[in-house]
Amino acid sequence: MKLDPTQQDILLDLATTERSLDVVGDSAFVTPEQKELDRLISEQARMRNAAGSAQMAVDDMEAEILRIQEDERKLRRRERDDKAQLAAETDPERRKDLEHDRYSAKSRIADLMGELTEAHNEIHALRNNRDVHGARLDELARQIEVAERAAEAANAAHAELQNPAERVAELRAQLPADVLAEYDAQKKDSDVGAADFNGRTCGGCYIVLSGTDQKHIRNAPADELPQCPECGTYLIRKQA
Repeated sequence: MKLDPTQQDILLDLATTERSLDVVGDSAFVTPEQKELDRLISEQARMRNAAGSAQMAVDDMEAEILRIQEDERKLRRRERDDKAQLAAETDPERRKDLEHDRYSAKSRIADLMGELTEAHNEIHALRNNRDVHGARLDELARQIEVAERAAEAANAAHAELQNPAERVAELRAQLPADVLAEYDAQKKDSDVGAADFNGRTCGGCYIVLSGTDQKHIRNAPADELPQCPECGTYLIRKQA
């Protein structure tokens, strides 16, 4: 969609105002941006609990591995002691006891080696699960940072609105009819007709776009409004 750069802020103002007016006259109205921020914060709390559980599972398995390794060391010392005593022992009964004890130690060592192998395999999966949760938390922190700015701006705009219907009409009167038609069609399709683009994130769906998509949007002609590849929202870039 084409739109003169001098009018793009008008379209963004219109989009922000209309998104704030989905529930006109509701004193408890919450802007879509604030709802998205609240959702992300709730998801972050759930993810922190999950990440904590994942870390506890890693800690427990690491403790189990240390226990197995300590038991192994004790049994190997016992097996060496039995072997040393056998070399000097001449009493048949005593030798029999030492041989039995040495066999038991070696058998238990073999069992522990199997347990240790299983534990190492399991802790690899547990650490991977922990790292996945950590990466998701990092991504949520970035999304929340973006959403906080969007919510702050939307809440401020909503608070300043004295006659929202008149403001919408005023903004619409300043925009070309063909632009309004395309904007309205997109708004009907995804509830968000236009939003800002901060260089990384779509202000409509709050998704951090790929490097290729970011470059495509940044390099689009100044009078063109590229669309978000995820939600279709027309993206308005800050003019230099």
